Amino acid sequence: MKSVTKKIIGTAAVAAFSFGVLTLSCRANKGAANVAFAEGASSVSIPADPLAVTQALQSTFRSISSEVLPAVVEVDVTETTKVQTFNPFRELPFFFGYPDEKDKKEEDNMRELQQQSLGSGVIVRRSGKTNYVLTNNHVAGKATTIKIKLNDEREFDGKLIGADERMDIALVAFESDDTTIKVAKLGDSSKVQQGDIVLALGSPLGYFASVTQGIVSATGRSGGQIGSISDFIQTDAAINQGNSGGPLVNINGEIIGINTWIASQSGGSQGLGFSIPINNIKTAIDQFISKGKIAYGWLGVSLLDVTPEYKKELGVDENKNGALAGEIFLGSPAMKGGMQAGDFIIALDGHDIKSVDQLVREVGGIPAGKTAVFTVMRGENKIDLTVKIDERSADIEKDNSRLWPGFIASPLTDKAKKQLNLENAKVKGIVVTNIQEKSPAAALRLQNGDVITAVNDKKIDSVEEFYAALDTTGKKEIWFDIYNEGHTISTGRFKIENK
Repeated sequence: MKSVTKKIIGTAAVAAFSFGVLTLSCRANKGAANVAFAEGASSVSIPADPLAVTQALQSTFRSISSEVLPAVVEVDVTETTKVQTFNPFRELPFFFGYPDEKDKKEEDNMRELQQQSLGSGVIVRRSGKTNYVLTNNHVAGKATTIKIKLNDEREFDGKLIGADERMDIALVAFESDDTTIKVAKLGDSSKVQQGDIVLALGSPLGYFASVTQGIVSATGRSGGQIGSISDFIQTDAAINQGNSGGPLVNINGEIIGINTWIASQSGGSQGLGFSIPINNIKTAIDQFISKGKIAYGWLGVSLLDVTPEYKKELGVDENKNGALAGEIFLGSPAMKGGMQAGDFIIALDGHDIKSVDQLVREVGGIPAGKTAVFTVMRGENKIDLTVKIDERSADIEKDNSRLWPGFIASPLTDKAKKQLNLENAKVKGIVVTNIQEKSPAAALRLQNGDVITAVNDKKIDSVEEFYAALDTTGKKEIWFDIYNEGHTISTGRFKIENK
């Protein structure tokens, strides 16, 4: 939700001026019959008690604004990207050269393109002369240069300390001898409830140090176009482009969230703004300062949200909440802890798991080297597994060669049989779907739509039986029987290595 440039401010000012001229030109002359003027109207009579309540609320908003705004900043960034220049003669080998001469290096055919934008941020810590500003990754994560503009309009050069795409947060620092620079107070987002009054602060559309007010519309929202793993606070306080990175504040003047994205059909505020809960970020601030990055915990499974119908196929209560470990990384903490592909995770360290997003967030927050207890349903059996968490590595996570089995087992329903032209075939098993490139399934030459009828020569009739047979405990190799045109074909044998 990056902002537009400051040119919008000038455009808006012209529009406002034009409107003012139009209003003045339509004003009636004094003395005209039956004309009443605003400046001569009598004051509205408001009962004392309701007025006192309203004035107290207004005083509260004023106090919050004056207390928090000094800690809210504008983050002006410049991003430098390289784009390839067009060379119409590039494909003509004898033009300006000889066939055996290569074109100049790729970099020579690139030019730099600078793009300026702005967002918001909030000062969350000071250490000596260093002031730390929390903002969004999509605001400052790829910035070439950063300028921090304080509420009193002083500007400082900013330096990126750390950024994280998964949570969409970044930490920027600037240096100042001024020890009176305001640092915001962080609240407790776990106490936020639907209906709470909140204020959103920042620089929407370049309108510096703006404040809007609303309520918490909902908590625990997931998803969004930015792909963040956070569970968002939803608010109807007006949030627009440029508010990204600015704080969402409660009536105590505490930061409870960082404004991140909006749901909108117009591109502007439609009362659907979303903020990252501050509790999700507190540890990240420390990690940015000490390590320059967030160290996520890694379990080593590919998680899926599944339908009630699929749960029944697994042999799990269809009303049970949780997350399916559809695939598991060979040699991962999960496999070393005894977890199997097909396990349905229902609890972590004794508390219920309701969704994949929740489990991803909670596992990500477990420090590497710490053990956690996962409660899983394996068919109808409830099992507790103790797993020692590792640190997440993007390289390992993208290594599909270790992702077992490398596909998702789907039930062979009547609908699936019809799609596969197997309506008249007397075949039972599961359907191979979502094969991952370079995975064990790909190495075994499995294809989407294959029907597996047996695992290690053991016949299977359902998804539950398939995952039970897929148990790698004590097995050195696994192979599958595939139904094909009335015949059964065995795959090669995949050697199981749990290291």
